[in-house]
This record gives sequence, structure tokens and C-alpha cells, in this order.
Amino acid sequence: MSDQTENDESGNDDADDDRGRRQEMPKRPERRDRRRRQNELRPLEVVVENNNVGRALSQLKREMARDGIRKELKRRRFYEKPSVKKRRKWRDAERRRRKERRRARMAQ
Repeated sequence: MSDQTENDESGNDDADDDRGRRQEMPKRPERRDRRRRQNELRPLEVVVENNNVGRALSQLKREMARDGIRKELKRRRFYEKPSVKKRRKWRDAERRRRKERRRARMAQ
């Protein structure tokens, strides 16, 4: 008997965990999340034109601010307790919700 038929007869297939319960399939990411993930993987690239390093540096800083890298580095400088992390995430989510409501009111 092959390994495949033994697995089928025992009822242990890849979708079941050790306790026999079905694992949840991951949800499809939203379009916005997919775009964000694609942008995370791209390198930051700034071209220095006419030996203008100052302008290139400020452009790099703008790109880093837009991608949230500077905020992330500042946040990771010190350990963040789980309770503080939870509160920060809740505040950020609340800020996003308020911003979305404001935009919806402006569109009306």
C-alpha cells in the first residue's frame, strides 16, 4: 500500500491538525494590503542628479517617512510592553477610523 492511501484511510490529511480539527484557511488579503506588501519589498532608491546630494537626501527622508520606516525605527529603539503595544494599536486604529469618517463626510 502506498503512503498516500495510508494517509487517506487514517483521515490525516494536510488540512487537519494533530487534534483532528480543521485549520482555518487564511483570508484573501485586500487589494490595499497586497499593494502595501508589494511596496514593502521594493528597495528605496534615490538618484543623485548634478551632484545635488542635499536634495537626494531630503528626497530619501520623504520616501522613508511615506513608507513609515522612520516611525518604525523610532518605535523599535526600545522594548514595548505588550499592554503598551495594544494601546498604541488601538489608538492608531481609532485615528484611522476618524480619518475615514472625516473623508466620508467631505465626499458627501
